[in-house]
Amino acid sequence: MTYVVKPKFHHPELPKNKLGYTHRDYEGAVSTLCAGCGHDSITASIIEACFELSIEPHRVAKISGIGCSSKTPTYFLGNSHGFNSVHGRMPSVLTGANLANRDLIYLGVSGDGDSASIGFGQFAHCLRRGVNMVYIVENNGVYGLTKGQFSATADRGSKSKRGVVNSDSAIDMVGIALQIGASFVARSFSGDKKQLTPLIKAAIEHQGAAFIDVISPCVAFNNHAGSTKSFDYVREHNEAVNFLDFMTGRPPIHVDYAPGTVERVEQHDGTVLTLRKLDAEYDVHDRLAAMSFLHHHADLGQIVTGLLYVERDAEDLHGHLNTVEAPLNALSEKDLCPGAAVLDKINASLR
Repeated sequence: MTYVVKPKFHHPELPKNKLGYTHRDYEGAVSTLCAGCGHDSITASIIEACFELSIEPHRVAKISGIGCSSKTPTYFLGNSHGFNSVHGRMPSVLTGANLANRDLIYLGVSGDGDSASIGFGQFAHCLRRGVNMVYIVENNGVYGLTKGQFSATADRGSKSKRGVVNSDSAIDMVGIALQIGASFVARSFSGDKKQLTPLIKAAIEHQGAAFIDVISPCVAFNNHAGSTKSFDYVREHNEAVNFLDFMTGRPPIHVDYAPGTVERVEQHDGTVLTLRKLDAEYDVHDRLAAMSFLHHHADLGQIVTGLLYVERDAEDLHGHLNTVEAPLNALSEKDLCPGAAVLDKINASLR
């Protein structure tokens, strides 16, 4: 097995931010995802956002679940705190960490399989409680690690690489986030760095539950039925003595289009995403209007991108629970054990 390690040295004239850090200080390990994966573009946007905000890496806690998306925290902020939890359980682990230490910046990274299926309940409760975090879903509509089955966000009528048609209705993560009370809701496309990076920066600065749904194409499953170059076709017509896979590299997909316009983006397999970018006249403070706008353009087959909703004067979980300003993990024994008199008073208030 071969491991690719980034060299420790770098050019001494690399641009630096206000803290004297370069982009390299916000990077992680070399990505092992498929060449051209949209998730790597999201990683690049996270690195750029943290660099531009001049964030100290040790102030960030990145937490993930299971899946291709949940591997990506390895590829950014290598000097930050990190925890890779079990499938669908990132939100509860992050909530506990946030309650213990409110001083950290929390990045929750998940996928459509991780958050829209086994972790759907945790996704909902984390956002409705207003946990102060940036919740990023890297949404590709398939289970990448288990060979491309439909996820719960796959559109009805879409076809798998084997030509199977999805008959189930899709879960709209943005629509759910709006409905259950997230105070910052946005959607973007992994290849639109000019839009995604500012959204991540705004989400980090937001006090409360910030959710970003990022459409992120999967390049590994374009060997659809009917292709004589597909893995399935070759195996059916070849008596192999062993089982080998080769993933063909694809170039990343990038877009650059003006606010208020619609862009048709062709994917590697020939399918097309129709993206609509919000313009300056859109009211980001009207939750009901945002939900109506989403449904209207979904009927037109358009994926709306941009900042969809942000709540004025949003409050996070610590505000709801009226916790102390000091992080709980920094409280001393004297603070935690105030004495019998105080305990008696607390018990009396519960009778």
